[in-house]
Amino acid sequence: MSGNRRVRKVVRSRATIEGAGVHLRRAIGFGDPHLYDPFLLLDDFRSDVPEHYLRGFPWHPHRGIETITYVLRGDVEHGDSLGNQGVISSGDVQWMTAGSGIIHQEMPKGDSQGAMHGFQLWANLPARDKMMDPRYREVKSGEIPEAKDPGGARIKVIAGTVHGMAGPVRDVVTDPQYLDVTVPPGVTFTHRTPSGHTVFAYVIGGKGVFCDQKDPYSYEAEGVGYFDMERGPQLGDGHLVLFDDGEAVTVSAEEEAVRFLLISGKPIREPVAWHGPIVMNTQEELRIAFDELQRGTFIKGKRG
Repeated sequence: MSGNRRVRKVVRSRATIEGAGVHLRRAIGFGDPHLYDPFLLLDDFRSDVPEHYLRGFPWHPHRGIETITYVLRGDVEHGDSLGNQGVISSGDVQWMTAGSGIIHQEMPKGDSQGAMHGFQLWANLPARDKMMDPRYREVKSGEIPEAKDPGGARIKVIAGTVHGMAGPVRDVVTDPQYLDVTVPPGVTFTHRTPSGHTVFAYVIGGKGVFCDQKDPYSYEAEGVGYFDMERGPQLGDGHLVLFDDGEAVTVSAEEEAVRFLLISGKPIREPVAWHGPIVMNTQEELRIAFDELQRGTFIKGKRG
């Protein structure tokens, strides 16, 4: 398919509680798990209230997926059953491939002002890679290049390539792009995307118009919080925009800048059997995974 992508669907993230009582907003994770293939879940855990995040995510298993944690403010301490441990701080990324299985914990600590701002994305693994060895990529903020678009947009490149700048996360099976984009007022940003890949944007600041679609009735909208019928829909913080297929997306900022995560990946197009933190292809594979958890044979990798 050629030409610019159009907006297919807009949703607003919904409040939910996960882990040991962490208040967050979920943008992906409700409904059909194939809609955002290969992505399964996107959680927005930005909060300035320590009681809403300090209980964190104590020890829990993962198998069959990758989890990508991007921190804007605060610290997240992590450790796992293979002996890995560390801290990711403001601007850092942790890209964890659970593969055959890992048991880990993630404990948000916030910054000196009590703010904890970040996002976690789950990417599915194809059947051939679900039982691969677990691995981590811990990327510090200084390793993430920032590209500047000729029109003035700034793009932090976590995965993928923009204007010849390649992000530090590479060799991932779903060929993802993960960009943190800021578009200044009065500027239109255009970004080429691989045809056939799933592409979505998640707004994390300001307001923007996506794909120049001025008619709010031209796409499916769920829980959208702001429409100006004269100027068209300007989608603000907490809105997720899923695009149809095509070769590029455009985002325009009008009176104020807009900041968003722009994420894409190659669809897997396989059956999804998903229960909690484990995602396989069949119910039998799920049964085996939970049986192994009970028997203590879940972890296949070697301790670090």
